Amino acid sequence: MELNLRVVLFWVMALHCGSVNGSILYRVQEEQPPNTLIGSLAADQGLPDSGHLYKLEVGAPYLRVDGKTGDIFTTEIPIDRETLRDCRSLAKGKPCYLEFEVSVTDLIQNQSPRLIEGRIEVQDINDNTPQFPSSVLTISVPENTIMGALFSIPLATDRDSERNGVADYALTAGPDAATLFGLQVADDRGGKLPQLIVLGNLDRELKDSYDLTIKAVDGGNPQRYSSALLRVVVTDANDNSPKFEKSSYDAELSENSPVGHSVLQVKANDSDMGPNGEIEYTIHQAVDPVPKLLRIDRSTGIIYVKGPLDREEISSLSFYVVARDKGPQPKSSKTFVTIEVTDQNDNAPAVEIRGIGLVTHSEGVANISEDMPVGTAVALVQVSDKDEGENAVVTCVVAGDVPFQLRPASDSPTDNRRKYFLQTTTPLDFERVREYRVEIVAVDSGNPALSSTNSLKVQVTDVNDNSPIFSPTLFEVDFAEENQPGERVLDVTATDADSGTNAQLLYNIVADSNIRGLFEIDPNSGEVRARSPLDREHKERYEFWITAADKGSPSHKGTATVVVKVLDRNDNEPKFMLSGYSFSVLENMPPLSPVGMVTVQDMDKGENARVHLSVEPDGGKFVVQNGTGTILSSISFDREKESSYTFRLKAVDGGEPPKSSYVGVTINVLDENDNDPVITKPSNSSFRRLSPLASPDSHVEVVEAEDLDSGPNADLVFNIAGGNPYQLFRISATTGEITLAKEMTRKHGGLHRLVVRVSDRGKPPRHATALVHIYVNETISNVSLVEALVGHSLYTPLDRDIAGDPDSGFAAHRSNILFGSLAGVAGVVMLILVVVFIRHRLQRETKSGYQAGKKETKDLYAPKQAPKNAKGKRGRKGKPQKSPKALGENEEVGIQKSLKFNLDGVNDSPRIHLPLTYSPGSPDIGRHYRSNSPLPSIQLQAQSPSASQKHQAVQDLPAANTFVGTGGDDNSTGSDQYSDYSYKTSQPKYNNKQ
Repeated sequence: MELNLRVVLFWVMALHCGSVNGSILYRVQEEQPPNTLIGSLAADQGLPDSGHLYKLEVGAPYLRVDGKTGDIFTTEIPIDRETLRDCRSLAKGKPCYLEFEVSVTDLIQNQSPRLIEGRIEVQDINDNTPQFPSSVLTISVPENTIMGALFSIPLATDRDSERNGVADYALTAGPDAATLFGLQVADDRGGKLPQLIVLGNLDRELKDSYDLTIKAVDGGNPQRYSSALLRVVVTDANDNSPKFEKSSYDAELSENSPVGHSVLQVKANDSDMGPNGEIEYTIHQAVDPVPKLLRIDRSTGIIYVKGPLDREEISSLSFYVVARDKGPQPKSSKTFVTIEVTDQNDNAPAVEIRGIGLVTHSEGVANISEDMPVGTAVALVQVSDKDEGENAVVTCVVAGDVPFQLRPASDSPTDNRRKYFLQTTTPLDFERVREYRVEIVAVDSGNPALSSTNSLKVQVTDVNDNSPIFSPTLFEVDFAEENQPGERVLDVTATDADSGTNAQLLYNIVADSNIRGLFEIDPNSGEVRARSPLDREHKERYEFWITAADKGSPSHKGTATVVVKVLDRNDNEPKFMLSGYSFSVLENMPPLSPVGMVTVQDMDKGENARVHLSVEPDGGKFVVQNGTGTILSSISFDREKESSYTFRLKAVDGGEPPKSSYVGVTINVLDENDNDPVITKPSNSSFRRLSPLASPDSHVEVVEAEDLDSGPNADLVFNIAGGNPYQLFRISATTGEITLAKEMTRKHGGLHRLVVRVSDRGKPPRHATALVHIYVNETISNVSLVEALVGHSLYTPLDRDIAGDPDSGFAAHRSNILFGSLAGVAGVVMLILVVVFIRHRLQRETKSGYQAGKKETKDLYAPKQAPKNAKGKRGRKGKPQKSPKALGENEEVGIQKSLKFNLDGVNDSPRIHLPLTYSPGSPDIGRHYRSNSPLPSIQLQAQSPSASQKHQAVQDLPAANTFVGTGGDDNSTGSDQYSDYSYKTSQPKYNNKQ
């Protein structure tokens, strides 16, 4: 019902368009290139754009129509406005039209077509140049002509329309003629009339002719123009010009008038006497076809018919008649003549029969199927009469007793042309009547009336009424994959109620090329076979159509659907998505953390696709979760111990027999910033002499460090954190090279202690601190003095700058005096203590079972003499020194851990007499350096819980920094009492008992 409603709406719309068919108008400029779109019937006129066929009936060879959209295009033959038959004789200013007809056929309902009529206004372009009748134009002007007299100049013609026609004239004269002649352009019946103006007195005896140039310009863009030579001949005087009795003459002339028939007479008078008053008439500047159809008697002015007149070819003739006297200097005048050609009933109606829509005609025969509905159009009949008025009113009928009639095809017919559909009136039956002869008679309304006939042979064709039918219409079959080529899949059958060839069936598979490459069907029996092995993993369900077509004409088809379900076999092994897997994980992850995920796929189905994963070889470090493919670690990673792990994963499916596959897995352990930088050079107790005359950018020292981490965690950055109050030194952030930043003065002499911090780029960063001592002096005359200064620096808080400190120098000098005074006493006391200790130790070893003659290592355990100033001291006047600036929490904790000592486990070792109590802020430097001696590592613990506060001065120093002397006069060898011992980090804090 919805479909019928759509059909009704379409025809209502078509009828509406038909009611305004005469107003369908498109505009296009002439000379357009091929395939230029002129208009779209579907889009512009609201006509159907699908399910219909558009066919051009009239308009060839200039037009073509798209059969689906109704778009009208130009063809390879250009539309030339000046050569179109209907536009050649148009009066200026009238539009030029190219008529077209398009039939619209409903392909769904198979109904009679509709006829769409329209016109295309061919707009003029400036493609023609104005032309004068001759390249040399001659005008005679009497010598006694008064100034201001006008003489007509021959007109230029332009085949373009009025807009692009002749728009203006221009006159070019030489110096001798410029003062005598001018140009006036007057408007005359929509055209331009050039006239020569006499501006001065002419004297034929002085000069009898003048050559000017006349130029005609059209109104196009760009403009076109042409020129001609205008020759003015000066003649003797003739006083009066002929004068016509009328300024214009009008007459009517019946077409087919005989040659010699007089049309009208023009008459002019001249007041002169003798030859000056005798008048001669000529047709002036007439264009074709006037000179071929008319002539004028030169003496009487009577216009006669010269050639056959046909109103259907030319309906109006317009031209000028010139009257010229016969004086020695002839004068002339002109008048305009218009002759209208009237009609006579001299043309019989023309009956044209042609195909319409889907019905084609061949040699006067139209074929129509017997099943076409009543009202189907068989042909389009066009009746026309070239006459006009009542002579062109035509009546058209179908003669005889035939099941056909004429129906108007257009709702806006013209008087001299009408269109009809020749359509059926009753159902056609091939078995009863197989062909008809249809005769169409057309009669006009002239007196006497003229008539004509035309006939069409209509052949009725047989139809195939029944289509093949499948039962059932859906065939489903299970078929195992990996079949043999040519193996039978199923049989399909169909039946047809027709008989003979209309019931003979041919089977075919309707599908894309992929389906046809896998299946084939016997066209006669309907047996479906597999042409090649099927693969369920590629596709497990195939659906296609089977058609059964009879051999009727036209052939009818029946269709059925075939569904082939492909059964699975275990023919695929599990496949990992990648040929190898590589994962990266951070070190220190807790056990059973996921380190990666693999994806394995088995293209089979059911149990054949169930996959089990395992690790090979199973070293207990990794496990894999089945189902997710997640790899878990059984250990915690330490990149510094092992940076990568490699193993294989095995995948086994549940098929029978099972299939398996392997893939390699690599676990890369990424670094975490879990190691502090370790400073390897220089030692905190060493120093470097620098001449005060050293120039800027001189090399001073290089701080070297290493970090067990990798990447940014091992990328070290050096900077001077303190001890550079005069900004004398700078350090390279990347190489650790210390150079002199500027020239030094006398106040810069003495010992400088630079606090250098070495940080990595980890997140968060870790760092270590080194002390770099620089002794600025020309020479070193007293090494002990410099070492004493360095030793004093080691117990000076890090936030205090010793460079240029008078107290520091004075204290060092005072210490030197004290050391010198007590050196002897301390040496004697130390010697006694050593002897007593060794003797006591030997006695204990004898009691412990030491064998006689065994080499003793007492000198390895004997500590070297400490500097005298190594003993803890109070500040001036017994006041404690100010505590150094507190470090950051993380730095303080890290450094405190690096300063813990422990004596557990060394009770049987000789007691090392080291000062364990110092003045506040004084560092215990011995705890920060590894021993180069064979002694075992001795761990010391603080004597009180406040030990960490007593060592704030060096809390930031790296644990692995070692005093290393570089040799030479400019370098120290370090503090001996600390060079033989090492430390260990992260030990418990001191306890009071220890």
